Amino acid sequence: MAAVIEVEALRKEYRRARGPSTVAVDNLDLSVPEGGVFGFLGPNGSGKTTTIRCLLGLVRPSSGRARMLGVDVATGLPDVISRVGSIVETPAMFPNFSGRRNLLLLGRLHGIGATAVDAALERVGLAERGRDLVKTYSLGMKQRLGLAGTLLKDPALLILDEPANGLDPAGIKEIRGLVRTLGAEGRTVFVSSHLLAEIQQTCDRVAILSRGRCVASGPVGDVLRAGRSVGVVARVADQRAALRVLSAAGIAATSEGDTLLVDVDRTAAARVTQLLGEAGLWVSELRPREVSLEDVFLDLTADDHG
Repeated sequence: MAAVIEVEALRKEYRRARGPSTVAVDNLDLSVPEGGVFGFLGPNGSGKTTTIRCLLGLVRPSSGRARMLGVDVATGLPDVISRVGSIVETPAMFPNFSGRRNLLLLGRLHGIGATAVDAALERVGLAERGRDLVKTYSLGMKQRLGLAGTLLKDPALLILDEPANGLDPAGIKEIRGLVRTLGAEGRTVFVSSHLLAEIQQTCDRVAILSRGRCVASGPVGDVLRAGRSVGVVARVADQRAALRVLSAAGIAATSEGDTLLVDVDRTAAARVTQLLGEAGLWVSELRPREVSLEDVFLDLTADDHG
């Protein structure tokens, strides 16, 4: 599978006249394959936005190499930028112009006319509000208008920096659906976010950043399976008796609703069944506890949280 974005040993250090310098990106390696939605996940300050700025030529890296759509960003970005759509921070629009007029003005810069503008508004669900002033739009609508602007060029690659940031649940759901649709069309959508649930629901693949370095990368399912063991879930009629039996055997367990969360490796699950069975406590359900992206994320970025 061809790589649409390739980053090798990328480093960005901000030097100060006084005081120590700040390393925003530290020897980062990253490969984003063609097609689908790729999640770029990390805590605030982990280097996500700086990496995106390096890819778009907005910031010059201190060292390392970045390639996008097959060209070196440092020398060939003008050759491919017409195939890239991006949103970094909140899209800038004229509030006293309509959404459609904003896109028409943007389209003129690239020789794009009204037909493409109307098609983009339709794609993001703003066809009926296109002639309304932007200042009357909700934040979610403004984000969708920004996405419409990126679609005018019919880009092969979309780079979106925190597209759901600050949105209410309805707005997040709108952006999530739109991003998934765009990825399903064969485009590559590169999305940075700190919203764990959104990444898990939206993305095919993910990279997790911590202190400017990539600490995990791959298909979402593979990253989840590689996460720490979080025990097994057991269902038994007499929870109190089961807790006493497990505690006596040196196995930590807690009550969680109508089940027990037992702190053992999945390979030791049979031991739980044996102990409870010998005590006359029959297990009606025993399964691995599902690992969420939040579990993996918090484990891998523990240093970033103090």
